[in-house]
Amino acid sequence: MNTRRQILGGTGALGAAALVGGGSSLAAAPAGGTVLPPAPPASELTPAQALQLLREGNASFLRGEQPSGISNAQRRLELARGQAPFAAYVTCSDSRVPPELLFGRGLGELFIIRNAGNTVDTVALGSIEYAVAVLETPLVVVMGHESCGAVAAAAKVVTDNATFPGSIGRMVEPIIPAVLMAQDEQGDLVDNSVRANVRRVVRQLREQTDPIMLDPQRDGRLWVVGAYYKLDTGEVDFFDLPTT
Repeated sequence: MNTRRQILGGTGALGAAALVGGGSSLAAAPAGGTVLPPAPPASELTPAQALQLLREGNASFLRGEQPSGISNAQRRLELARGQAPFAAYVTCSDSRVPPELLFGRGLGELFIIRNAGNTVDTVALGSIEYAVAVLETPLVVVMGHESCGAVAAAAKVVTDNATFPGSIGRMVEPIIPAVLMAQDEQGDLVDNSVRANVRRVVRQLREQTDPIMLDPQRDGRLWVVGAYYKLDTGEVDFFDLPTT
């Protein structure tokens, strides 16, 4: 008998769409919102299928659809027995960038690591490794966003030798190399630095981590993807994809 994972393996990136909605990722909509069924467990999804779930969720968000039925009492009882999020999401702590809302996902579906500037320190890296090694999450996304305050502060350090009170200065230090990389590019320095910062973190997770992260990437069981969120449009651009 074929396992569900084997069946999914042959469907490609669009397999997740059929799985979560009987041929469409969004079921018939009741009054007040669309029904977006819970995602399959992480172990039953390929990285491409997990990414497709995010793309479709963001498309629903852009259409102004408000999901419902994915965090009800039954779902909470299911999750009390364990979690199987299909993506680990590293993003900024900015209040305008809530991953669950941007992708129409509910409880137990995204394993989220947030800090100002979406950097990856020891705590964040350990959290990502836990998602991959223990929860079998097939996708890690690092997402920066338009008008990031932490990146803007790092840019001020580079361009104006600015200093900041408390721990803010130390917090933005890991972003400064990205600003230095971006300062000779045409266009807006902060915007370019946001993308450069994402690329640096993605490269770290692809090349400079423990074998518990590197081995599943070599085997194709894990993707690390870089993304950029546009505050004014609500669109997520997955601009840094692994070569396959």
